[in-house]
Amino acid sequence: YRTMEQMLENLIYCLNATIPIFLLMLLGLFFRKAGLFDDAFAGKLNRFVFTIGLPVMLFKDLSTQNFFAFWDGSFVLFCFFATLLSIVMVAVASLVIKQRPLRGEFIQGGYRSSTALLGVAFLENLYGSSEAATLMIIGAVPLYNVAAVATLSLTTREAGEKLDGTAILGALRKLVTNPIIIGIVIGMAWSLLQIPQPVIFQKTVSSISATATPLGLMALGASFDLKKALGRWKPAVSASVFKLVIVAAAFLPVGVAMGFRGEKLVAAVAMLASPTTVSGFVMARNLGHDGTLSSSIIMLTTLFSAFTLTAWLYLLKTMALI
Repeated sequence: YRTMEQMLENLIYCLNATIPIFLLMLLGLFFRKAGLFDDAFAGKLNRFVFTIGLPVMLFKDLSTQNFFAFWDGSFVLFCFFATLLSIVMVAVASLVIKQRPLRGEFIQGGYRSSTALLGVAFLENLYGSSEAATLMIIGAVPLYNVAAVATLSLTTREAGEKLDGTAILGALRKLVTNPIIIGIVIGMAWSLLQIPQPVIFQKTVSSISATATPLGLMALGASFDLKKALGRWKPAVSASVFKLVIVAAAFLPVGVAMGFRGEKLVAAVAMLASPTTVSGFVMARNLGHDGTLSSSIIMLTTLFSAFTLTAWLYLLKTMALI
């Protein structure tokens, strides 16, 4: 009886983390069907969240904390190398795809997670803070952007042609102008310099940061299109399995062996097993791909992550790791 009760408690704990997230996404989809949201509005909402809401939220969490108290270099390195090896794994798997342009989209879709939005959402739901998500973003997001530009650029050209300087400069520009990275850097500097925050400033920042998660999740839900999800269903399903299952199965045990628990392990789940980021579609289109496979992967991973993420969290909770 006690075992069943514990299993139920663990399941409720995990559902408390995942269900509110996906209900907000369903709400966004409902609002689009009801005519309150359209594609243009959802796009602007997404842009607001990624350029203002999330950077302000991460700044708020960082600037009010003791930076040295939560810094963990080993976790940042774990995130970096897990991401790097994930890219290599998916790149090797992509070689079975005969159409060269599809390989780049397959690779990006198979490794690039919605780390900022969903990582922060999970940690806020479970722990009320996002410091571990910040460390995960520092370790993974710069590599996400550089690798995406490299793979997408290389797969739009004939075999043997090298990646040119323009693409490399573009990757670096995207990295240094990424609003989330800017928010983290300013927050860390604020914390290190111990700059005081007036009450008016604190309340304004807090109000803006509170918009990030709900608006971002509703915008993601409003962007969902099942027809697009079926556009390239065979490679999309394969990439989705990598994104939601295989990569996490390969690297979560490594994180556990390294001693990561609680918030850091949840951040690792978000990095390894959350759905593919919607910005991947935009990048694919901007770098000369048609984007159909990217949108299919985004839609499928978003749809099925409601089940797989709950399963990963339940497994870790049952093992008393979170």
